[in-house]
Amino acid sequence: MSIIVVLIIIGIVVAGGFLGGFIWAVKSGQYDDTYSPAVRMLFDDTTTPDIPTEKKSSKKTTNKTDNSIETNK
Repeated sequence: MSIIVVLIIIGIVVAGGFLGGFIWAVKSGQYDDTYSPAVRMLFDDTTTPDIPTEKKSSKKTTNKTDNSIETNK
């Protein structure tokens, strides 16, 4: 019979700990916005068009002293 009293006391202490943790989370703002994270992936991202900033030259540069690089003829 005494074990039931001990288990009830332990259960109340554990429940109080969870209640205290929940109250702390609410006060620190953990539950401020619960709607946006669920639908954030559904929002469209704003995209910018791919505009090249400068033209790249198509000339291939080779080192004249390096004979290991073959050039296209």
